[in-house]
Amino acid sequence: MSKKMKAAVMYGPNDIRIEEVDKPDCPKGGFVLKVEAVGLCGSDIRNLTTDSRNGNYPYIYGHEIVGTIDEVDPIVEKYKVGERVYIYPMAHCLKCEYCRSGHSENCIDAEDYTKRPGGFAEYISYTAKRVERGAIYRVPDGINIEAATLAEPLSSVYACQENINITLGDTVVIIGAGPIGIFHSLLAKLRGAEKVIMIEINDNRLEMAKNFNVDYTINSKNEDPIEAVKRITNGKGADKVISANPSTISQQQSIFMVKKGGIVVFFGGVKKGALTELDTNQIHYQNIKIYGHYASNSIQVQKAFELSISDRFPAEKIITHIMPLEKINDAIKLAQSGQAIKVVLKP
Repeated sequence: MSKKMKAAVMYGPNDIRIEEVDKPDCPKGGFVLKVEAVGLCGSDIRNLTTDSRNGNYPYIYGHEIVGTIDEVDPIVEKYKVGERVYIYPMAHCLKCEYCRSGHSENCIDAEDYTKRPGGFAEYISYTAKRVERGAIYRVPDGINIEAATLAEPLSSVYACQENINITLGDTVVIIGAGPIGIFHSLLAKLRGAEKVIMIEINDNRLEMAKNFNVDYTINSKNEDPIEAVKRITNGKGADKVISANPSTISQQQSIFMVKKGGIVVFFGGVKKGALTELDTNQIHYQNIKIYGHYASNSIQVQKAFELSISDRFPAEKIITHIMPLEKINDAIKLAQSGQAIKVVLKP
């Protein structure tokens, strides 16, 4: 008889049930991880509250995973039972053209974590392919295991800011004060930005953002964010503008907040099928660069992990709620309301 474990199983949009399911067997050449902590990501919330799998249920989500190795296939020598590890959700092949050119975020043969059951459960298994490819990082003794869950969302933020070279003296606009927006504000200041301007429609989130190196906050429900940014920058506009939310409106507005020759980043994915109308004359005549950002290459993943568990990154302030897995539905509502910055679940 198969051993059982507890999991948060999705049966459809907003239908997540805590159930007893079969514990995964140890794959040949792989291992089983006991999940100690798993972050609740904005993409998880979107997936759990929409028909993200086109009726293909039940399914277990969860990808910001840190845990302890519970079982290892005897042929595996690299990893041992009892080791604490953070596991990046994508395993790049490191062999394709994109990987070899330093852009493994565009890998055409990555192991797709959405094809296997995720980490909103007590245990998760990893295949021989994962063992071979790595993207597995040991969590040192003395490190808060919840802090390491921040490495995955931080990795994309880290990659974005490195790629657009946020640097000493920059003025940076961030549209969206969710966890990703907070990460952007913290990292921009670490990289030397002089001013960080946060735009958001939720007053709770704006108030919390003030604790994370934000110099100016703008509620775009109450005032025109374009005029506000121009006022703060003496009519010039920001050096970089990052649209870190799922809104086409913020993408439309972003190109009017940036200076001539500046960079606009479309960081947050919008609803599937939604199209953004852009004033291409503004882009053309103002020499604006538009950069679509997604994910991170393998070395950026490593650097983000190292930052997430370092003293330079205030994980204890970012993780505002630690909740049992059984409370996942409450956690979703808490995150949607703007009362939480980051929720970590404990199976």
